[in-house]
Amino acid sequence: MRALSDYNRPHLPQEQGATARVFSATVRGIDGYMVEVEVDLADGLPVFAVVGLPDAAVKESRERVRAALHNSDLVFPVRRITVNLAPADVRKEGPRFDLPLALAILAASGQVSRESLEGLAVLGELSLTGEIRPVHGVLSAAIAAREAGFRRILVPQGNAAEAAVVEGLEAYPARTLLQCAEWLAGREAIVPARDVREADETAGTDSDFSDVRGQEHVKRALEIAAAGGHNLLMIGPPGAGKTMLARRLPTILPPLSYAEALEITKIHSVAGLLPEGRGLVQGRPFRSPHHTVSDVGLVGGGTTAHAGEVSLAHLGVLFLDELPEFKRHVLEVLRQPLEDGVITITRAGYTAEFPARITLVAAMNPCPCGHLTDPRKGCRCSARDIKNYQSRISGPLLDRIDLHVEVPSVPHGELSGERVIEPSAAIRARVVDARKRQSVRFKGTRTWTNSLMPAKQVRKHCPLEKESRDLLASACEQFGLSARAYDRILKVARTIADLEGAERPSTAHIAEALQYRVLDRANW
Repeated sequence: MRALSDYNRPHLPQEQGATARVFSATVRGIDGYMVEVEVDLADGLPVFAVVGLPDAAVKESRERVRAALHNSDLVFPVRRITVNLAPADVRKEGPRFDLPLALAILAASGQVSRESLEGLAVLGELSLTGEIRPVHGVLSAAIAAREAGFRRILVPQGNAAEAAVVEGLEAYPARTLLQCAEWLAGREAIVPARDVREADETAGTDSDFSDVRGQEHVKRALEIAAAGGHNLLMIGPPGAGKTMLARRLPTILPPLSYAEALEITKIHSVAGLLPEGRGLVQGRPFRSPHHTVSDVGLVGGGTTAHAGEVSLAHLGVLFLDELPEFKRHVLEVLRQPLEDGVITITRAGYTAEFPARITLVAAMNPCPCGHLTDPRKGCRCSARDIKNYQSRISGPLLDRIDLHVEVPSVPHGELSGERVIEPSAAIRARVVDARKRQSVRFKGTRTWTNSLMPAKQVRKHCPLEKESRDLLASACEQFGLSARAYDRILKVARTIADLEGAERPSTAHIAEALQYRVLDRANW
């Protein structure tokens, strides 16, 4: 078959100027927005200029497009080429504009018809040989295209699976620039990608609570954390099982809804963490950054705003092991995301928002050597060392952690026992029931779980009888609890009541919630 350029080479326009446009999309934060790629061919000295606030990667697309056209047996017009990326006052980043730019040049030079590009959004990076490489943020771009009224999108083959999950939009996978040109000319067919969704990734994994011997009170705390979206801190000696328990928390969290899976996939797609050929993320994320992480690495930022570990753990679990080893200023930047569930990053000329609704699970030793609470090993730390170690975690941060749980060493007798242990599926069923009660309770509000209740809702949904109020008031006075801690105890009690199907928190629920404030006690 003759190359497309053989048909069109004699028909390149000879008029003074020729224009064409192709619509593409880019991302800001995790949201996409449309960009119009305009190309003008004019007589004069051969120049290839790109305007519209392009970054270095966009400017370099000139050389990639030129080489890709030549190596695909297509014609690169030897004319004055001006490219405008509109809106012109918004900075454009990344190589995603290579393919739309090349197709706009083909349309302006008459090698493909302008009509074939109508109603089509395009994005993709070009290699020098004309192959189309995957780019980041395709899902966000596809959603933006659908909301703008587009019904077709041309994307790299490696990104087709994620674009296909957007309902009401046909995603066409492209391998090469020549294939795209032949398709637009009607000489080759490209079949739209199908939406193939995988099963819940937490189901059937090797991690299950049935593997955990002992630690029943810690499992109970993890169940409460999962049911109400509460933050949790585990304190215990090395080898007690803190990390093992934390890694099993996602297995008892409720399955993701379509909207939640879409939001998680958008974040991972923009961050470039979505494997090639992967569609919708179906499992809740579990992120465990090392204690040497910087504040930018944890909450995001940088010269070009990007998502941090907190946002990558959105709707899942952020696990901070060896909590006191994290730099203090790094831990302090967590305070605002834990309260608001969103991270706002402001840079010159724009503001980006990244969602950060997480369940924070942290683990720490009780002292520098780790054996303060271990009856089998003696602690070598002085009282001053212990105090300094524990004080690395500020009071305001501790106030934002609802559940403080001691994790003792498990006796060897329990490790070798034959008792049948409850699996994750049974715990998850109770968690799902509790979440359903919360969904009904908070219908029509911006609250999803008990942990997110503002003060007004706490007063409304956590009514206490006199005996319960007296118990809580006595505990607050004895332990010196803050107003925030007071509200968080009520939220935990509300979750315990939901797990039992109770209409209101009882004295027993308040008493259990108080047991999870270990670090509020002077002699814990």
